[in-house]
Order: sequence, then C-alpha cells, then structure tokens
Amino acid sequence: MTKEISFIDLGLSEEILNALNDLGFTKPSPIQAECIPLLLEGNDVLGMAQTGSGKTAAFSIPFLMNIDVNLKAPQLLVLAPTRELAIQVADACAEYSKYVKGVKVLALYGGQRYDVQLRALKQGPQIVVGTPGRLLDHLNRKTLDLSNLKGLVLDEADEMLRMGFIDDVESIMATIPEEHQTALFSATMPAPIRRITKRFMHNPKEVQIKGTKQTAPDIDQSYWLVRGMRKNEAIVRFLEAEDFDAAIIFVRTKTATLEVAEVLEKHGYSCAALNGDMTQQLREQTLDRLRNGRLDILIATDVAARGLDVERISLVINYDITLDSESYVHRIGRTGRAGRAGRAILFVDSRERRLLKNIEQTIKKPIPEVALPSKELLEKRRLAKFTQQVQQQLESADLEQYQTLLEQIQAESGTDLETIATALLRLAQRDRPLILPPDPVFKPAREYRDRDGRNGERRLRGDNRESPKRRERRDVGEMDMYRIEIGKENGVEVRHIVGAIANEADISSRYIGNIKLYETYSTVELPKGMPKDILKHFERVRVLNQPMKMSLVAGKSSEGKRGRKSNQPESDDKGFAKKRGRPTAPKF
Repeated sequence: MTKEISFIDLGLSEEILNALNDLGFTKPSPIQAECIPLLLEGNDVLGMAQTGSGKTAAFSIPFLMNIDVNLKAPQLLVLAPTRELAIQVADACAEYSKYVKGVKVLALYGGQRYDVQLRALKQGPQIVVGTPGRLLDHLNRKTLDLSNLKGLVLDEADEMLRMGFIDDVESIMATIPEEHQTALFSATMPAPIRRITKRFMHNPKEVQIKGTKQTAPDIDQSYWLVRGMRKNEAIVRFLEAEDFDAAIIFVRTKTATLEVAEVLEKHGYSCAALNGDMTQQLREQTLDRLRNGRLDILIATDVAARGLDVERISLVINYDITLDSESYVHRIGRTGRAGRAGRAILFVDSRERRLLKNIEQTIKKPIPEVALPSKELLEKRRLAKFTQQVQQQLESADLEQYQTLLEQIQAESGTDLETIATALLRLAQRDRPLILPPDPVFKPAREYRDRDGRNGERRLRGDNRESPKRRERRDVGEMDMYRIEIGKENGVEVRHIVGAIANEADISSRYIGNIKLYETYSTVELPKGMPKDILKHFERVRVLNQPMKMSLVAGKSSEGKRGRKSNQPESDDKGFAKKRGRPTAPKF
C-alpha cells in the first residue's frame, strides 16, 4: 500500500513545488508517488498505467530536476504517438518548469512547417517532445542533435505500436547516447514493447497501477466544446439554464476561483471562492453558509474541495478540465448525494479533446456534447420567472395604493394603461433583460479526422494556422490596436498571427483587422473591448514557439455610415497605417 505522502516529501525543488501549488497539486497520484523517487534515483522505469493516471507529471518532474539550464541542447526527449498528445505533454512540461529560469520546451510534430521548427531548434530547447515520424525526419536531416541527451521517455508505447510507429521508435532509440535514463509507459505490454524494454532499458523498475473502478453511472453528464463565447459568459448562461439547488464550479487555480466568483457576483449569484489560501475557520464558515442555504454556488480547486460533502449540491460544472481523469470522477461525485439527481457539465477547449477521451475511458462511457443555452431558452426562462413574480404581486393585499399612483401617471402623461404597463415592464427588467440580442454567429468548429496510422501526425483540417490565400474581411466596427513581441526576424507571417488569435480567442479570422509586420514586433487590429482575461491569456500564447506578449497600443473607433475616423494617439512607431472606420462590430 502506497504511503500517504505529499510532493514536498519527494524532495522536489522549490521552483517545481511552486508550479505544482499554482496548479492545485499537493498530493501525488499513485503512479507519481511510485515513479518520481525511482527516476530521481537514476533508475530506468517501466510503467504500466491507464491513460489519465498522471503519467506526464510522473516522468517530467524528475527529469526536470536534472536539467542543466546552461546547456542549450536537448537533454530530455519525449516520444508521443499523436500531435495532440505531444502538444499536451509539452504544455505540461512548460507549466511544471515555469519558475525554472532558462528552460525551453519544444513540440515537434507532423503538419508544422520545417522552417518554423528549425528556428525553434536553433534556440536550444532542453526538452523536446515529438511524434516519431517528425523526430526521425529531423534526425535524418541532422537538424536534431541528441548527443547531450540524458533522458528518454516513451509515452503510450502500445498506442505507438498500434499506429505503426514502432520501427521509427527503435530507429530513434538506436541513435541516442548509450548513457541515458529511460522511462517507458504503456497501458498494455505486448511482445514488441517487451522487446524494446529488453533491448534498450537497463534493469528497469516496474510500476503497475490499476485504473479506477468508479464509473459514476447515476450522474447526468455532458460537455460543452468551448467556442463562440468565452467561458465567463458561457457559465452564466449554463447556470441560468439549469435547475439546481446548489452548485460547485471546479477551476484549476486559486486565482481562477476569485475571477469566476467576481463574474458571478456581478450577475447576482450568491457565490464564494474556496481555495487553499483560506483559513480553516473561513472554510468552515463558507461551507456552513452553503449547507444552510445562504450560499448557492462554490468556486473551488480540487485541493480546496477535498472532503466536501454537502447534500444540497445538485450541479457540478468543470470550468477547467482536470488533467487527471480520476479526479473528474471525484469532482462529479460531489453531486447526486443522498439519492438526489446529479448533473455535471464539463467545459472542453478544442485542444483538450484528448483529456475528454481519457475521462470517457475512465468512466467507461461516452459523454454527450451539449449546445450553449440559446437566446430563446434564456428568454423563456426569464419570462417564466418574471411572470411568477408578477403573479405573487397580484396576490398582494396592498395594491390599491399603487393603483392610485398608476392612475396619477396616466392622467399626467395622457397615455393609455397598456403603454404605461409596457414601459414599466421594460423598467422592471433591471440587469436581466427579457428580450436578448441575437446569439453571435461564429465559424463552426470542425471535427477531428480519423488519425489511424501515419495520419495520426496530421493536424486538424480546421486549424486556422494554414490560412487560405485570401482572408475574407468583414466590417467589424470599432477597433483597438495591439502589439505583439514577435516580428519578421522570427520568421512570422500574417497567417501565423491570424491562426493563433482565431484559435485562442475562438473568433472567425474575418473579425481580425489589419496586421503589420516589423522586424522585431507586429501590430494587429481586433474588435474593441477585448476582456482582460483574454488579453492576459494572449501574453502567454506562443507563435513559432515565441510568446506573443500582446499589449494594447491604441484604440480606433468609427461613427456613422461613412466610418468617421477618431483621433489616434501619437506613437513611437512610424509604420502604423491609417485604418478605415467600420460599422458596428461584434464584441468579445
């Protein structure tokens, strides 16, 4: 039986512990508790565990501890069967190492241009994550130097075997230095994988972790693919469309608990954040308020929600998908208590589909997709609630005085009672209008293609990075200008910027304005009113493996049909082109 330990007990560096703390991780999963000490001791490790058990942290954290930041060369190589998994692992490594100065992570996969990858390789990444076909291509071209490699990881080896990559894997392993440490992870152990372990691994320590038995069958589950609207706006819609007694919203970080709570409070919800920074006394007070009905919604991290058992909770919303699929089962288990009906909704970003697949494998059933609650549904529910409130007032005993006031308003205005009632109805809406604007129309997301065999390395056909030659433009009204810290010297092209913004903000490329490329930076026009959380996100988004570091430069507005130009502030940059004013634009 595995001893109950924390990440602190594993002897990890302060920088990595801080990164794990930001993600809300304090206790390692079983495979992490087993593998991290073995890898830190220098052993080769053979891990047998199901997808979603926490393997990425199990191998990346100990290898990160041994990275020489002064050596600008690949020191850890991770092989992954698909482009999606390669990106996921690279993102995770970047998160775990974000406080370790000088560490660079690079993902190499099929479908991305070679010149883009070559420039990134010249910057000297210490961690390279890639698909076998593309890695072997770089080795054959001699553009990938593995002579300084210290660690090799084969992630989901049985999947690579199924997809026909096993020969490529053996060819790659035959080229790396003999003195290195190897970790191989596989859900099953067929004969070809066993052959690799005997040929290339030195007395590997075997770790076998059994998957969860839980399936959470009695909870109504669905997922929403994040598109067409930001999460902050979508969650308000979902809460309004659902009938629930009390709800818990799971987010990934402490900061997010406060941000989501602020959004919901502005929309009139009785809610509170629950995170690891709270004292035990404040935590208990918050839970008591939830139990006795003075609080209806909790926004919590996984760590803060441990041990939480409140019968009132009938709805769980996974605002941020969990990186560990077993944690999802624990999350949704907070609802449906004491024989009550339980409801769980999962927000899934387009790049998180693999995590969704992991969850479905864990719970042993598919999760159906649900559409964003529509304008018509929200109007119907709001009108029903408003009608109920009016009915309650009609049953009140003190309406005579207000009837006198109504007659006085009618006499003074000379308006009929029906028109006055209509005006009062509009006035009574307050912050929840009974008539909503049309739902925004966004470019529909495209489905994943079949990824069997080598096609597993192909990118999504719907990915905007491969833009058409001509980008259709639409009048988008008031615009703001933003600066991003990547330019011609980095090899950036307009299509790279369009693809990154369209993917990350989930808007059609037609709503992206003029883009100007300079040597060391670029500028782009976007519809006015970009929310702070999206701008903050764009500070970290990468183009050609370089952070955009987007910042607001100047605003530009339009008035009237002819698009009268507003005054533009002076700028230090001479190259800003004058922009045409445009009619009303869809806002973020």
